[in-house]
Amino acid sequence: MIVDIETIDEFLTHRVSDVEEVVRQAAAAEVMPRFRQLAAHEIDQKTGPHDLVTDADRLAEAYLTEALTALLPGSVVVGEEAVHADPMTYEAIRGSAPVWIVDPVDGTRQFVHGDPGFCMLVALALDGVVHASWTFAPARDEFATAIRGRGAVLDGAPLRAGSPVPGRDVDIATSHPDYTTDEQKNALLALHTEGVVTRPCGSAGLEYLAVARGELDATAFSWEAAWDHAAGLLLVEEAGGAHLTLTGEPFRITGGNALPFAAARDEATARRVVALLAAGA
Repeated sequence: MIVDIETIDEFLTHRVSDVEEVVRQAAAAEVMPRFRQLAAHEIDQKTGPHDLVTDADRLAEAYLTEALTALLPGSVVVGEEAVHADPMTYEAIRGSAPVWIVDPVDGTRQFVHGDPGFCMLVALALDGVVHASWTFAPARDEFATAIRGRGAVLDGAPLRAGSPVPGRDVDIATSHPDYTTDEQKNALLALHTEGVVTRPCGSAGLEYLAVARGELDATAFSWEAAWDHAAGLLLVEEAGGAHLTLTGEPFRITGGNALPFAAARDEATARRVVALLAAGA
C-alpha cells in the first residue's frame, strides 16, 4: 500500500505496471476460468435479454474494487455492476476523490457466447479528467495502456491511429439500433451515405482499441456510461485521435453530452462524422 504519493502524476510514475498486474490477476482469477464454462445459473439479465451480467462480471469487479483502492488509498470505484445495484454510486465521477472507472467485462454478450471479443476496462480519473487507462482483452492476450500526455501502447509497442486513406470508404462502428432513441436513430441513419460504411459495434473497448491502432476509422455512440468510454477515449486521444460530441466539444465523462458522439483516428474524421450526425439529428 502507498501512503506517500500525493498526486496522480506521481502515482502514475510509480504504479502503472502494478495496475496492469491487478487487471491481469482479476482476469486470471475471475474471468478466464468462466470463459466458455458458464453455467445457466451464472448468467442473469439486467434490463432485458440483450443486457446480460454474469458471475464473472460481478466477481471481477469486486476483485478490482478491493485491489485498486488498496493501490491508491483515498480513491473510489465506479463500476458498472455497483452502479446497477445503486445508481447513486455514479456520482463519485463528479466528486473530488480519484476515481477508478471499471467495466469488469466489456462485451458481456460476446463473453456469454464464447466469443473472444470482450475486454476489461479500467480508467483513473480526477476532477472529470481521465489520466490513465488500461484495456485488457484476456482471450486475445492483448493489453493496451494510455497515460495522458505520455502516449499509448499495445503490448509495449506505441499505438498510432494515423488517418484514413484518402478516397477509401470510412469505416464506422455505431451503436446498435436497440439502444437508441428515435432521434438518435435518425442521426445514425445519416451515416448511411456515399463514402461511409457502418456496422453495429461489439465491445466498445475493443472498438476504441481498433481506432487507436488504425484498424477502424471511427465510432459513433449514443450512450454516456463512463465505464464503456473513459478508457477507450483516452487510448484514442493518446494514439493521435480525437472525440467530439454534436456540439463540437470533446466527450465529458461527467455527462451532459450532446449525443450521439464520435471518436476517430484524427480530428478531421471526427468532425466529418459529427457533421453527418448533426445533419440527421
